[in-house]
Amino acid sequence: MRVFFDTEFTGLRQDTSLISIALESEDGKQFLAELTDYKEEQVDEWLQVNVFANLQEPPGVPHNPLLRPDYYHKGNKSEIADLLRKWLSQWDKVEMWSDCLAYDWVLFNDLFGGAFEIPENVYYIPFDICTLFWVKGIDPDINREEFAGGDGVKHNALHDAKMIKACFERLMSEGDE
Repeated sequence: MRVFFDTEFTGLRQDTSLISIALESEDGKQFLAELTDYKEEQVDEWLQVNVFANLQEPPGVPHNPLLRPDYYHKGNKSEIADLLRKWLSQWDKVEMWSDCLAYDWVLFNDLFGGAFEIPENVYYIPFDICTLFWVKGIDPDINREEFAGGDGVKHNALHDAKMIKACFERLMSEGDE
């Protein structure tokens, strides 16, 4: 199963921390989690305006467990890792796809305690649509919404995961025409 994922985090730095993670499988199953134990001291104005304002439950909003119980979770890193491990276990083999995955993949691995601790059914080599754009002769810096046809709020992990999936599907279908 291909799973498309995105993360939001506290900055482009080595010691960044995860704010949210979202995944959407080829067959449309979704997982969205917002973490409560990110490094608050790393949150700047850009993150407040562009990431925190677009969370399912922004900081200070009480958690509502009835809100999208099929895939939405809020908790600390350990709780989210347990829920994500369970969610990923519904498939025998999982292929992970992201956009520019340098931070996404490291943070995904970190959720589980490192690369050797990711679920056994998850293929240890991730894939990214930036490389796929490049291979198909398309500038990887292309606007994802314009390319895939979609709208929504950028820097919301679930929206971005959906866009990654939509871009992948269009890129793969163009070879069939």
